[in-house]
Amino acid sequence: MGWETLRCWGDAERCERLTGGSANDVWSVRVDGRRAVARLGTRSDADLGWETQLMLHLDSNGLTVPVPIPTTDGRLYVDGLVVMTYIPGVPPQTADDWRRVADTLRELHRMTAEWPQRPGWCSSTDLLHARHGTRIDLEAMPAEAVERCRTAWARLAGHPTSVVHGNPANPGNVRVTAHGVALIDWDEAHVDVPEIDLVLPHNAADLAPETLDRAGQASAAWEAAVCWDDDYALGRLAKVRAV
Repeated sequence: MGWETLRCWGDAERCERLTGGSANDVWSVRVDGRRAVARLGTRSDADLGWETQLMLHLDSNGLTVPVPIPTTDGRLYVDGLVVMTYIPGVPPQTADDWRRVADTLRELHRMTAEWPQRPGWCSSTDLLHARHGTRIDLEAMPAEAVERCRTAWARLAGHPTSVVHGNPANPGNVRVTAHGVALIDWDEAHVDVPEIDLVLPHNAADLAPETLDRAGQASAAWEAAVCWDDDYALGRLAKVRAV
């Protein structure tokens, strides 16, 4: 099925396509006259169940996140379609804005220290042994590239894990609102070492040089593996030191 599934939300209509979704079709919609955001993709029910329950947990604990809007019969997703609340605001612009983003991320990590892994996903340290996880296929990468990525991830081995947003350094995934910082677009969220979420503009998380280097290398390796092998992935791999 496709966008006809939106009828499960009752009085709902698509308004305009939104930019920024690389793996999904994302639209501004109206549900019962209120603005919302709808995302249509190919993720499994287990995957979407993990994400929507995470959103509800974070919202109930005070983080500003998109909250899933249920269908008329109470479902939070149908055939790959999720409808979420719209969060107004602007992307972070100043160093102080980014420091607030770092504080919000640390709250996320604190709240989810015991959270289970997203179904079908791997953490960066899982990939020291595994070769596949969601959009990552290390078998599609040259052996030298895999070795470089694994060397970067090995520096995180043994560190505590939590939910990570997955791409918070992209200003399009953050909104500065009248009530604080909101993190949006959780499509890449999974359980991993929190440091990889804290590689932010202006070193807003105030990471020590060694920590920033370790996190930056691991994050670049992750993005190279997820996006392999487009120009962005090759650029990110170029940031990962050769072994």
